[in-house]
Amino acid sequence: MGNNLKIMSGRRLALAVVIALPAIGGLTGCTTEKVMRHGAIINSDQLDLIPVGSSRDQVLLALGSPSTTGQFKTEVFYYISQTRTKRYTYQKARIKDQQVLSVYFDDANTVSRVAKYGLQDGKVFDFISRTTSTSGKDYTFLNQLLTGRASPNAALGQTAQDTPGGGGF
Repeated sequence: MGNNLKIMSGRRLALAVVIALPAIGGLTGCTTEKVMRHGAIINSDQLDLIPVGSSRDQVLLALGSPSTTGQFKTEVFYYISQTRTKRYTYQKARIKDQQVLSVYFDDANTVSRVAKYGLQDGKVFDFISRTTSTSGKDYTFLNQLLTGRASPNAALGQTAQDTPGGGGF
């Protein structure tokens, strides 16, 4: 009779394992990270179509309409892309990566410079020229955009120094 008890409890254990495994597998399947991309996704082939000296129309044909534009001395097109992730459906998506492709025009409306900005070590970094920007209205706008710390004047392209009182954020 003692052996029958061991056999029965072994069978119950095996049955419990058989029932539990699919349930555990189903739970782990829900934890895969969902990646969502938003905005302009521009590849290197498209960038090759707009070398310095290209016209404004060539930029629009190659890259499409910009996410937004700016007027810092001359016109600038900004193409903003963002990658967000979340593990569960009910979670708010987190920004994993955000980049801004900036196309700068000169007075003749031709491309004078192209920069691809993102954050590196918490600072605005140009991945094309491999430099860190340090000042200017354009830098302030990009810093606010990439770090998520916007001021009421960001949409106007003004820095704190441009506003009465020159206050901070």
